[in-house]
Amino acid sequence: MILIVDSGSTKCDWISVDENGEQLLEKIRTKGLNPAILKKKKLHKNISKSKVLMKYKSDVSHVFFYGAGCGTPKPRLQLKRVLESIFTSALVDVQEDTMAAVRATINHDTEPAVVCILGTGSNCSYFDGQQLHQKVDSLGYSIMDDASGNYFGKQLIRDFYFNLMPENIKISFAEKYNLDADHIKYNLYKQANPNAYLASFAEFMFLNKDSDYIKELIKDGIRLFTKTMIMQYKNVLNSATVHFAGSIAYFSQDEIHVVAAELGFKVGNFARRPIEGLTQFHIKNLK
Repeated sequence: MILIVDSGSTKCDWISVDENGEQLLEKIRTKGLNPAILKKKKLHKNISKSKVLMKYKSDVSHVFFYGAGCGTPKPRLQLKRVLESIFTSALVDVQEDTMAAVRATINHDTEPAVVCILGTGSNCSYFDGQQLHQKVDSLGYSIMDDASGNYFGKQLIRDFYFNLMPENIKISFAEKYNLDADHIKYNLYKQANPNAYLASFAEFMFLNKDSDYIKELIKDGIRLFTKTMIMQYKNVLNSATVHFAGSIAYFSQDEIHVVAAELGFKVGNFARRPIEGLTQFHIKNLK
């Protein structure tokens, strides 16, 4: 059994296939496994809570894991050791989530492209057809992650508290979420995964996209992401397409196209869930 895993900070999807690429089990979902945020014990617990994974763990021969927080050696090694301690017969490979986005969105294996992730967090890299190049080391949700779910969640809460929302949007926002100040602070400063908590508010944007306020909020976030991340690779934008992965990107396609026309880059493919494009890649490379 081969496990192909795509993890953000909020959730983690597991697909099990055989050597021919045939799916063996229903897709498994666990809580997110971000080793830059979670300690070893919590990572182990999040995996062990899946009865299906525990039932079949000895049958697993390979684990191909792509995840948020795996872009630097120390957290990547920590997660690899956790996976190896559970799937003791498996060869384990841990890659950053950007590589999953590359393999899920490029049109062929050696296509040069700028690849962006807009999910709970955000990231952007250049794939030259062989190797992945990262110009910005991520410092996490509190400082970076422009145009991500947690960025937009933070902007919505700020606009609500600073009275910058249109009144009708403010009323709808207050009806959908608990916006008590103590409740928000408790989730931000005393609970695990504050980035995922902030990202949970982003759904509100896509339920209210007919609002000019929401459209501008999204475009402003994409403009900022373009300035801070995509334009790191401005020397290749004349020849390289910009692909996007993640749910925020998927549901913001109209706004991304508008900003791309404004700022001068070519939009390529969108993959809501990169895991769906990874099976074929790994089966081909195992043969």
